[in-house]
Amino acid sequence: MSPDRAVIPTEPIGSIPRPAELLAAMADHAAGRIGDAELAAAQDHAIRDTIHRLEELGSPVVTDGEQSKPSFATYPLAGLDRLAAEGVVIPFADGHQRQLPRLTAGPMRYAVHADRYLAAAQQHASVPVKQAVIAPSALSLLYPPDGIDGYPREAFLDDLTAEAEADIRGCLDAGAHVVQLDFTEARLALKLDPSGGLLEQFIALNNRVLERFSAAELARIGVHTCPGGDQDSTHSLDVDYALLLPRLLQLKAGVFYVQLASEPEPEKALAVLAEHLPDRARVFIGVTDPIDPRVETPEQVRDRVLAAARLLPPDRLGTSDDCGFSPFADDTSTSRETAFAKIRARIEGTALAAGVLSPGS
Repeated sequence: MSPDRAVIPTEPIGSIPRPAELLAAMADHAAGRIGDAELAAAQDHAIRDTIHRLEELGSPVVTDGEQSKPSFATYPLAGLDRLAAEGVVIPFADGHQRQLPRLTAGPMRYAVHADRYLAAAQQHASVPVKQAVIAPSALSLLYPPDGIDGYPREAFLDDLTAEAEADIRGCLDAGAHVVQLDFTEARLALKLDPSGGLLEQFIALNNRVLERFSAAELARIGVHTCPGGDQDSTHSLDVDYALLLPRLLQLKAGVFYVQLASEPEPEKALAVLAEHLPDRARVFIGVTDPIDPRVETPEQVRDRVLAAARLLPPDRLGTSDDCGFSPFADDTSTSRETAFAKIRARIEGTALAAGVLSPGS
């Protein structure tokens, strides 16, 4: 095997549990005990600590751990005044729910774009920074089924497409290593609509945005899929991956981040990936499970990578965590220390696998 295959890229997915000091500052800010400046200082300290710890572990690419996002899905809505509380409900296997807001009037505009988070992270990083953004398909759920007077759904989708493009393009232009679309609702769509119609709508909308980018830009745009991960529970792990992956891989992205460590039948999923992975694309497989409290060993990670390399081209293979460790800011089910321990295992185990695949290189 050629020496250029000796290095298998490895990247975090996104969120890392917030430190206790930041969680306290968030609670104090919500209660009016501290102001915006004090909250911003606590967020900046958490971002700096997160990036420095990732770099100390040898992470070749870092993120801000979403320390200042309210959640991976709702950051564009922070401060938006055209919302009502009673939106789409996302049920999790353990019985808890998350609820999206409902749009009450047009036009659809992002109140916050992700390049704001990217700029804050780049101030503290000495290695490339990736930036996660929410897929437009998730935000399409804000539009109510009974419509909005004076704002038809097609006008909403036009506005959403433009806003999603701006969110991605702003990060690319600001120098993001890669921009990752979080598309956790992909698998959920098949649970809500087993016919596949909802998933096809999601794929079409996301491609409507991706088609606005050049081939060179698409090489720096990835899509992440997982069955959800919140409070140590998932929303769609029971949906057969074989029904999702062929459709998911029709997206025009250059990179795919696929949860696999927690998958009941990873070999089956790998076979589907091998059959349908586009020629241009790289796939990052999940090798650590943020929901499992047990910390993987580097050897377990190595073996997961080697199993994937038996079916997928090693030169188009990378590793990641299955999901973010705390996609909603109030999720403290996984400790910050456990998250960093799993990340260490991912980095070390990926290096071990690279050594096996290219001995002596």
